Amino acid sequence: MKQKLIFATGNAGKMKEIRAILGDLDVEILSSREAGVQADIVEDGKTFLENARIKARAIHEITGALVLADDSGLEVDYLDKAPGVYSARFMGEDTSYEIKNQAIIDKLEGVEGSDRSARFRCVIDAVFPDGTETAEEGTIEGWIAKEPSGNGGFGYDPIFYLPERDLTTADLSAEEKNAISHRGIALRKIRPAIEAWLEAQK
Repeated sequence: MKQKLIFATGNAGKMKEIRAILGDLDVEILSSREAGVQADIVEDGKTFLENARIKARAIHEITGALVLADDSGLEVDYLDKAPGVYSARFMGEDTSYEIKNQAIIDKLEGVEGSDRSARFRCVIDAVFPDGTETAEEGTIEGWIAKEPSGNGGFGYDPIFYLPERDLTTADLSAEEKNAISHRGIALRKIRPAIEAWLEAQK
């Protein structure tokens, strides 16, 4: 029987990225929702790592399975690295990203060039069935665009501008984005630990 890997999210966009990068591993990849896990997890950590750990440990406690959880967000240097760990909750969780993105653009009005520097940061925590744990981080550097562009990705992608490519991450194809994204980097870094664990189960 295939081992299960549960990713602590209900976000369809995230699951698409995860399956694209880890889909060839000999595991059944499920979101916590697909695994039938219902947990009201309070992400009250002060860092991306703390929040990822809170989620991974909570789902692991319920399932005993191999669980991965990430916390990721946008850090805008001009805004003292806000929204940071509050990226999903910035202006309220039910506020559309269209409104959030425009608000960030508005806050940077008159700010030019590299002073618009920002990064996407992602920390992934893995809790294995025996309770051992490991975490990895991925970042991608860019600027805040002056206006949204592109229909790909999700969240803040339409305003995250890559100056070396003259595109936002929402302008990239899914394959291009996975190759360079903060989550893609973190997933590829944590993959050897998952492979080693799978090998040890044989």
